[in-house]
Amino acid sequence: MTDWKQEIRQRLADLRIEPTREAEIVDELAQHLEDSYRELLSGGLTCGEASSAALAELSDSRLLALELRRVERPVSNEPIVLGARRRNMIGDLLNDLRYGARSLRKNPGFTAIAVITLALGIGANTAIFSVVNSVLLRPLPYPEPDRLAMVYGTSSETSLDKSPLCAADFLDWKSQNQIFESIAGFSSNRFNYTGGESPEEIEGAWVTADFFSTIGVQPALGRAFLPGEDQRTAPPTVVISDGFWRRYLGSNPDVIDQKITLNARDFTIIGVMPASFSFPEKDTGLWAAERLPPTRRGPYYMWGLGRLSPGATLERAQSEMDMIARRVQDQINSPTRDWTWTSISLAESVVGKIRLALLVLLAAVFFVLLIACANIANLLLARATAREKEMSVRIALGASPGRLLRQLLTESLLLAAVGATAGLPLAFWGIRVLVALSPADFPRLQEIGIDGRVLGMTLLAALVCGLIFGLAPALQSSRLNLNESLKEGGRGADRSGRRRMRGALVVTEIAFSLMLLVGAGLMFKSFMKLQNVSPGFKPDHLLTMHLTLPHARYDTNEKINNYNRELIERVSAVRGVEAAGLSISLPPNNLDVEDSFSIEGKPWPPGASELFVPIVFVSPEYFATLGIPLLQGRSFNATDKEGSPLVVIINQTLAEQYFPDQSPIGNRLKVGGANRPRNPWMEIVGVVGDVKYSGLDAKSKPAYYVPLSQDAWGAAYLVVRASSNPASLTPAIREQIWELDKNIPIANLATMDQLLAKSVAQPRFRTLLLGVFAALALVLASVGIYGVISYSVTQRTQEIGIRMALGAQARDVMTLVIGQGMVLALIGLAFGLAASFALTRLLGSLLFEVSTTDQATFAVVAALLAGVALLACWIPARRAARVDPMIALRHE
Repeated sequence: MTDWKQEIRQRLADLRIEPTREAEIVDELAQHLEDSYRELLSGGLTCGEASSAALAELSDSRLLALELRRVERPVSNEPIVLGARRRNMIGDLLNDLRYGARSLRKNPGFTAIAVITLALGIGANTAIFSVVNSVLLRPLPYPEPDRLAMVYGTSSETSLDKSPLCAADFLDWKSQNQIFESIAGFSSNRFNYTGGESPEEIEGAWVTADFFSTIGVQPALGRAFLPGEDQRTAPPTVVISDGFWRRYLGSNPDVIDQKITLNARDFTIIGVMPASFSFPEKDTGLWAAERLPPTRRGPYYMWGLGRLSPGATLERAQSEMDMIARRVQDQINSPTRDWTWTSISLAESVVGKIRLALLVLLAAVFFVLLIACANIANLLLARATAREKEMSVRIALGASPGRLLRQLLTESLLLAAVGATAGLPLAFWGIRVLVALSPADFPRLQEIGIDGRVLGMTLLAALVCGLIFGLAPALQSSRLNLNESLKEGGRGADRSGRRRMRGALVVTEIAFSLMLLVGAGLMFKSFMKLQNVSPGFKPDHLLTMHLTLPHARYDTNEKINNYNRELIERVSAVRGVEAAGLSISLPPNNLDVEDSFSIEGKPWPPGASELFVPIVFVSPEYFATLGIPLLQGRSFNATDKEGSPLVVIINQTLAEQYFPDQSPIGNRLKVGGANRPRNPWMEIVGVVGDVKYSGLDAKSKPAYYVPLSQDAWGAAYLVVRASSNPASLTPAIREQIWELDKNIPIANLATMDQLLAKSVAQPRFRTLLLGVFAALALVLASVGIYGVISYSVTQRTQEIGIRMALGAQARDVMTLVIGQGMVLALIGLAFGLAASFALTRLLGSLLFEVSTTDQATFAVVAALLAGVALLACWIPARRAARVDPMIALRHE
């Protein structure tokens, strides 16, 4: 009888295995060979034939053992010295890395699929996280930004979520302030600059003298404003931006104390700001010293900015603002008596509106990464089955479960590192695409980029991904039953534990995909509803632009009215122009003035707050130009001029709410409430349809129109209706404007279609990104379920052949295979629907006229995902139904 132990020792002699471990291996393999020998004898072989066959099996194992020799730690004959263990650990790690790299190179198909999947997931996460980091996490670029706060008015009676202060409010706040170290006021405005080749309108801001000291940034050249330079008697001074300095003044270092012409007045340049400074808007080109008007309540145009004293909190600041507001309300009878003054952090004011949308997108792309990890884990589980023989021999040769676990995790982490490295170029490209697609008003857009925090997140994502998709397969492979595995022969066995794990991963992918698809579906439906909202006029063939008359030359109502009248005559005479009109506000979201109103004979009830509504000052041609329907009465005409009886036109909502049972024509209305008794009454001469001035998503509110000829404004939008392409009229209209006055800049030139598209840019941006992530998740989930079912068909080929040999039809096989996949899909759909009902409530503030539990969306998405899963199951099922039983029965 053959001495199995002697044969085994001879074959292991060159491996230098530790003696105790070698004895265990010899005993275990000897028992295995003895069992094989007896089975062969019972099968009818002779003793010699059975012995040779058993030893042949050992020889096959020896071939694999020799292949693994390089990763097995040999017994060291050197004496143990301090630090040797650490050197061995480093050596083991290097060996693991080398072996892992060789293993990945030997399987280029698997490696390529895994790396591409990871690169997409990690690259998308890095790109979105870079936006979140730059916009939400990175501090504002000012000294101690957490001490900066914005102050404004709020009221439930205005269509705006925050309203500016008047000069009197600001001065009351300043005089009674005890919490803020310094405070300032500012208001964005447009300035006519006439120092270049042609007049231009520059975005700028009126600011009080403490503006730059409050925000904590000083000019790079020159100085900031001094105390008193915001008084009405002080000479006009201005601080310019770095961009203005370079573009218009040629980066002249001697620019300080030079004069530039703004709004037909000379302003002295006292400073140039650093290139990195852009507040309150990213395109602010200059800051002019505000001339604080007399302390009267109105107009409301100024925003407050404060720097908290050291140790002060926003909560204490808000308490102080409440006390000051109550004192003011007790002293005066003002339209602001029902308002509150609110102080919030400057960071929240800048990025608060975009926070939820960015966090939703970050969660969505994280789900995509989890789905990608689940796909790779499924690939690794399938690969583990194919490598089961390899792992069994390594265990037989002395590798401990912990050693195998470490080796397999090293391979997974190496794969994740390669995927992250490949994902970084995608992230850089993705950031450029995100910046290009972002709306123009996206906060801190110019600061978006990859920094150390983003790279750290990428490294962490790679590490976590490697552990997520590598741990389960590694644990499965390190816990093999040696005897069973060695008895399986050359092919790996698909254990029930692995099948359950793959099924659980597919269920997870389906659930996450459904959640993303439901979110994207809700956002898409909301966006389509928003786009289908009627703005209240005919938006086609309209060209718009903003004109500002310099007050120094147009300082009377007569001069402004004469200019407006001649401008409309000239523009209307241009060939291709059907109509032209003027308005200080422009739909869909350029509302300039809101104020309260009173109706004669209908006083406000005691204790009721006065309603603040839009007031739109227009030329008589405005309604016809935009196509706003006249519902009752008449429009404005040439007789409605300065000195004639004052008239007003109201919108449909105001008429329905305040004149429900009578015609409003002939009634009288005035601006302001009882606190402004000297305001004149205006006769209501017409009713027009509602128009969106505060955004397409805003509810219709009362509004009224006043003739520009009776209350002239020096800045207005020119609206032109063309018979064909409105943009083609731009040169001819520009020529007419500059022939009338060559110093009038033309700004914000755009078609109405462009303005409408711009007004929905934010919801379009987030809907597009969420849709892309949901589509990617759908593709990954379908690939995942296809892979699992396809692999199952491969493993069950022999079983399918037996079924068909016993009489099973092709449709029976297809039903079997499709049923296996659809059970997993339906379980995933159930979990996904439950999670979606809970999580979509977070989207409420991002949706327009769509419920967070919209049943139609949930049903369509579930049906779509079920259909995709059915297709993914049908393809391998069709292949299974075409199996030749004779070939299948020989399948190994």
